[in-house]
Amino acid sequence: MSSVVPAPRIDFGVAATDYARHRQGPPRELFDRLERGFGIGRPRQDLVDVGTGTGVAARALAARGARVVGLDPSPALLAEAARLAAADDLDITWRHARAEETGLADASADAIVVSQAWHWFERGRAAAEARRLLRPNGAIALVQLDWLPLPGSVVELTLALVDRHRTRASLPLRLDEERFAHHGVYPYWADDLAAAGFTAIEHMGFDVAQRYAHEAWRGRMRSAALVHTMPPASQVAFDDELARALAMGFADPADVPHRVFAVIARAPATRRSS
Repeated sequence: MSSVVPAPRIDFGVAATDYARHRQGPPRELFDRLERGFGIGRPRQDLVDVGTGTGVAARALAARGARVVGLDPSPALLAEAARLAAADDLDITWRHARAEETGLADASADAIVVSQAWHWFERGRAAAEARRLLRPNGAIALVQLDWLPLPGSVVELTLALVDRHRTRASLPLRLDEERFAHHGVYPYWADDLAAAGFTAIEHMGFDVAQRYAHEAWRGRMRSAALVHTMPPASQVAFDDELARALAMGFADPADVPHRVFAVIARAPATRRSS
């Protein structure tokens, strides 16, 4: 798959409140594995969280003692990130910037994490920018947490309702089949990193059930691009139908199946000559 196809411009800031309140983010086990196995998130490490959103990964890594800079193109999401970090008494630097052009100095980071965002970037440019930012032997982790539409699950029900309401609104069922046809695994991301000169590329993943109250799952879905790109009336109708279906078919809270996937790589031991 090509890494140069521009990502669709979708403003997650319009759903910033739901995004901040209801997206759980990756489980602690992921950050434990990144630190143990790859040295990502160690104390006093200079770390950049690219596409930070509301700072879920940035806060988890700062809590481990890393010196974190969080970047995002959405001022609304950065405002929520700063509020949540302050509530947790975490010292994180926030910057309004895109992955493809961060404005940070050459060789200024020991590690880079991209959580829930790599598929939104112009991946070739973002990979080259990450290579520029990393010091020799620095590590990058591209992380994704996806729901799994297992038979009989909350996800299967929810996506059926998404399809129904997007069809009624004359919208495509999926935003970008190339970008999102994955089943929770993105092996082609390794090609993006290899093309930018990264080495020692590894894949890592595991499945997990995340527990959501019905209200929280509805909020999680309101923050999803498939929902907040619907017309407002369609969003309301979808949310109402989802609330009724959850009440009829699932315990509250309910276990929601997810898959954690990551591609981890290293910058070369010596920097390229200018």
